[in-house]
Parts: sequence; C-alpha cells; structure tokens
Amino acid sequence: MNRIAGKDLPLRSHTERVLSDYFSNLNGHRPARLYNLVLREVEEPLLRAVLDYADGNQSQAAEILGITRTTLRKKLRTMGLAE
Repeated sequence: MNRIAGKDLPLRSHTERVLSDYFSNLNGHRPARLYNLVLREVEEPLLRAVLDYADGNQSQAAEILGITRTTLRKKLRTMGLAE
C-alpha cells in the first residue's frame, strides 16, 4: 500500500491497481483520452458517494468535495442526477 508521511493511501493504491489492470487488458491497443475516461468513470460515483455520506445535503457535499454548491448542482444536472 502506498504511504506518505507514514499514512496509508488506499484510494491511491486501488487507483494504481485498477489502472495497471486496465493497461494489462488492452491487448495491444493504445489508450486514448485516458484522462477524460478516468474523470468520466470516477466523477459520478464520487458525487453519489459524497452525497450519500452527507445525507443528501448538497452544501455539505460541496464542502467535502472542495467545490461550490453551484458547481456541484451543475455537475449533478449534467449527469442527470439532479432532483
């Protein structure tokens, strides 16, 4: 597991493992636009998990994410997650 200053970084370790698996399974194909692919794959579950953690409170979720509530609401609308 990765460590910085004596702290475990499980999210980083999981990410590295998943990306390593992704590259191993390309069967000779070259990835393209990987940055955008990763963001698309990770952002929605991230928002869902943080909203769940904040019991649906968008202000708290935005604070946890380090973004404004307006930005969070825009992302939720874009992803079709807005109520």
